[in-house]
Amino acid sequence: MISFHQKVKPIVFILLLILICNNLKAQQSGFSPNRTYSQDSLKIWTTDIFDEMSKSHPGFYRYTSKERFDFLIDSTNQTIKNSLTELEYYRKLKPLIAQLGCLHTSISLSKKYQDYLNTSQSMLPLEIFINSNGVVLISNSYVSDSNIPIGSEILSINGKPIHSIINKLLKAIPSDGYNQTEKILLLNHRFSFWYQTIIEATEKFSIKIANNDKTEMYEVKGISKDVFPSLDAIIYGNQKTLEFEIIDNIGVLKIRSFAKTAIKENSQNFKRFIKEVFQKIQTKEIKDLIVDVRYNTGGTDSNAVLLASYFFDKPFKYWNKIEVTEAIAKDVKGLDKLFYKKPKKKGELYQWKKTWVTKEFDFYEEQKPAKNNFKGNLYIITNGMCLSSCSDFAAILSHNKKAIIVGQETGGGYQGNTSGMMPSFIIPSGLRITMPLQKYTSAVDLTKNFGRGTIPDHIVIPNFNDWIEKKDVEMDYILKMIKGKRTKKQL
Repeated sequence: MISFHQKVKPIVFILLLILICNNLKAQQSGFSPNRTYSQDSLKIWTTDIFDEMSKSHPGFYRYTSKERFDFLIDSTNQTIKNSLTELEYYRKLKPLIAQLGCLHTSISLSKKYQDYLNTSQSMLPLEIFINSNGVVLISNSYVSDSNIPIGSEILSINGKPIHSIINKLLKAIPSDGYNQTEKILLLNHRFSFWYQTIIEATEKFSIKIANNDKTEMYEVKGISKDVFPSLDAIIYGNQKTLEFEIIDNIGVLKIRSFAKTAIKENSQNFKRFIKEVFQKIQTKEIKDLIVDVRYNTGGTDSNAVLLASYFFDKPFKYWNKIEVTEAIAKDVKGLDKLFYKKPKKKGELYQWKKTWVTKEFDFYEEQKPAKNNFKGNLYIITNGMCLSSCSDFAAILSHNKKAIIVGQETGGGYQGNTSGMMPSFIIPSGLRITMPLQKYTSAVDLTKNFGRGTIPDHIVIPNFNDWIEKKDVEMDYILKMIKGKRTKKQL
């Protein structure tokens, strides 16, 4: 979701937590990775952080009850038995925040601490692949002086069983609801990054592996972050954000982001590009269209809604409602009313209305179908990195039975998410928390997929060899499906 506070005056400058400690600037002026914060202070900060967040975060108890979350806060505080460094405290709060089941609520290390880690030689020099049975296989190695076999199974790292490591990481990675596909996909691409910040930052690793019925130990040195290619480079390479081609009279539309900034960086215009695509589809009389939104982490809602409108021939609903907490609703006063309409109370939350200056909150109203809307066979490819507005798009098309979904469950929530305006604040240890202020409920069946993403009609998951060889098994599956249907028609 787009952060609207970048465009119009924010209604909140967020939480009094910034003022918890009067000497915050003094604490951050000098940096030492070994600096510690007292046990008593950490416990007070933890309690105050979540108490204040619950007043402004409208999806705070969407998936975890207040009773359960109060228990989790108390349990976390009980594990704080000594003074902790910033990194150690981060490791306490990261899984606690993940318990919210909110992809857009995040906590990050201070820039100074992250820079410190980035320049250290404390990254595990391996990449992994977690297969459908939960087996952790080595998919790539950056070890220069040791020939670790690709495809071998990792049994332990520095004496810790790999499955306990994976379970701990899964609990720390945020996702909407109870989703796992996004978490697994992130670990398949970025295991070493998560291992460093959540498990340990060390310069030596003892890795126990199983290979061809033999168990072996490898001693390897850590590497720096710069050795790893960026996630964007791995996933997208030099491909443009928006691409369209026709293969064997089948349209293939790839939307790698809905974000205006990402699209603009490629010198593209979403509205113009999509309009030209559907004009071409109509001219060429394309009857089968594949829309590939894998790794589309979301972005500008208006772009997602616009694309959805090309698959409807009648007015349709996109969102049912947008909600905020009482604290946010009451903050719409004075000059803020020049930008925002006053939210109205409905139940425990307040329903958000339009702004006076943008249309980005209008999508809870009935939407009109686009001209040149597509009336053929639509196939959408998804995976765990389909997030935010991308998952909204997939959910609406799936709910209205406008498409056959192929791939893996989307990482974003089927029933909606909490996002919109997302201000950040810094707590005394230097950690930064980003928190969304608007709860979106999609116009879907709310008795279906609670806490889950959009479940594909055809679940297709790459195996280890597919992953290594970069086979597009999802695309191949759809092309085979289309050709099979065409053959039946000819008969």
